[in-house]
Amino acid sequence: MKTSVLVIGLGRFGAAAARELMALGHEVLAVDTSETVVNEIAPEVTHAVQLDAADEAALRAIGAAEFEHAIVGISSGVEASVFAVMALKQLGVANVIAKAGSPLHGAILERVGANRVVFAEREMGQRVAHSFAMPDIVDYLDVAPRFGIVRVRPTERWAGRPLSDLDGALTAVALRRGDAVTVNPSPDERVQPGDEVILIGKDDLLERLGSG
Repeated sequence: MKTSVLVIGLGRFGAAAARELMALGHEVLAVDTSETVVNEIAPEVTHAVQLDAADEAALRAIGAAEFEHAIVGISSGVEASVFAVMALKQLGVANVIAKAGSPLHGAILERVGANRVVFAEREMGQRVAHSFAMPDIVDYLDVAPRFGIVRVRPTERWAGRPLSDLDGALTAVALRRGDAVTVNPSPDERVQPGDEVILIGKDDLLERLGSG
């Protein structure tokens, strides 16, 4: 469902979120304290405004209270992001996602009302670490301790082999072949060059893909 999203803080994280939301068809109001940053992103979002998001009155003036969803990506300091989350919750924004730089920062954001806290650098570090451990892995998502979902680009040794050969304890949840995506592909489906496979399973089994 398409919706309107308020994005506060247009550093790398906030700007990337704003652009991706636009690409997905949502309306985006982008906010930052820097006029230069606001002017740069303005052509790529629905609206862009320069203001101090820690100022509840300023947020009210731009209609923040009308938004159900907000992303706080402020990276300039803990205080600014905490005050922004507090102001949004006081205005009645139902769903506030906030970026944190440390566990303490994240705990404070949760305490003042953030519905979800994102540790962007830590999560990216985990994904990069898994890509080194598993050479065929394009992307990795942690689901639980030592359990994840991976997007695999099988190498030539997999060409012509059925998905069932990957490992009986791994589940192929999707197969991408060009622009076509098959959900829950048959275990008998044979891998072709250029395919990408989405697998779910234990990390130790996923790591064995690199030597299978």
